[in-house]
Amino acid sequence: MKMTLKSLVLANTLLLGAGFCQLAQADDAALVKQGEYISRLGDCSACHSIPGKPAFSGGLAIESNLGTIYSTNITPDKDHGIGNYSEQQFSDAVRKGVLPDGKRLYPAMPYPDYAKINDRDMHALYTYFMQGVKPSADVPPETDLSFPFSQRWGMRFWNWAFVSDKPFQPIGGATAEVNRGAYLVESLGHCGSCHTPRGLGMNEKALDSGDDQFLAGGNLNGWEVPSLRGLPHWTEQETVDYLATGRNDKAAVGGEMTSVVEHSTSYMSDADLKAIAAYLKFIGGNPAAPAAQETTISPTEAKLTAAKNLSAGERLYLDNCGACHFVTGKGAPGVFPQLDQATIVNAGDPGGLIHTILAGAQQPSTAKAPSTLAMPGFANRLSDDQVAQLATFIRQGWSNKASAVTADQVAKVRESLKK
Repeated sequence: MKMTLKSLVLANTLLLGAGFCQLAQADDAALVKQGEYISRLGDCSACHSIPGKPAFSGGLAIESNLGTIYSTNITPDKDHGIGNYSEQQFSDAVRKGVLPDGKRLYPAMPYPDYAKINDRDMHALYTYFMQGVKPSADVPPETDLSFPFSQRWGMRFWNWAFVSDKPFQPIGGATAEVNRGAYLVESLGHCGSCHTPRGLGMNEKALDSGDDQFLAGGNLNGWEVPSLRGLPHWTEQETVDYLATGRNDKAAVGGEMTSVVEHSTSYMSDADLKAIAAYLKFIGGNPAAPAAQETTISPTEAKLTAAKNLSAGERLYLDNCGACHFVTGKGAPGVFPQLDQATIVNAGDPGGLIHTILAGAQQPSTAKAPSTLAMPGFANRLSDDQVAQLATFIRQGWSNKASAVTADQVAKVRESLKK
């Protein structure tokens, strides 16, 4: 059977068309995959996904000083989600906190940090949410704050005062790795939303490393949040391990950071984790590696080992904590966190330590550390006075030099656990 010139051209055109279609599909699939990774960097699922509900359908109750704010449905459902958003409208919501109808978002959505997300990542993120996420018709509870905070139009003035629309600015003279870490921390990672102190307007006092207050620590829901500047007691590898697995040779996650590791940092590439660690060291002035630990036995260790003339706090420690954290206060590397020199132990506000003693803690299961290690809570076993004595001993044992804890402080944290 002979093919005419016309039919040959048509056949070749069809073949070329099919090839271009396959290439386009492959490009779309790659973009969706990249967008999914960007959503992990931005920790979108932590706030917009809750157990038992479709992914990204919202409904998480976020407690704030203004009241309870509920996360929204960000699936591509056209009636209850963001399915009708153009890419520009999506970008305005993420980077400016402005919805298509002009409604203003509360900064529980960290748009002051997301403002630095670049156009390439924003395009990938939009493609993922429109093509890679299943639509859901779930309707989360409506946020209903009391007056005057219910007047969302007032956010226009808050944004004018506290939000910058400047794109990410690379650090002059820094390596490409450090600048990659800076971009991740200052934008998608929105680390400053928890680790930067807040002003009178509940605003982050700084939005980038050009200000010494950036990542200098703060307070979140009764937990003192540590400074990330330099992390002088950790090596870069220990920072990588902590973000990837929720634990390292010195510490284990607790509080809000547990969710961050579970939903976000444990999915990051090794290169991005190393970039973040390099950046955090850089903004602390590149401190040298921590000095070698003293090998002499501390007075606390010697007394606990002898087990004579113990105080109430010391006895409580041996009975309840010593089996895992040992008389050295060093714990077991990668398993049980050390208490000597730990940030949560030495915090000015002991709320985080009290919360952990009362409620316990559980490390997340991640790809690189699938085992789930848990510390039991002692709320039903120890009285307020006993917890205060135990916490005081831990905060003043070994080389720790924090203030004492009172029974009233314990009672306040215990009451918060009932909510």
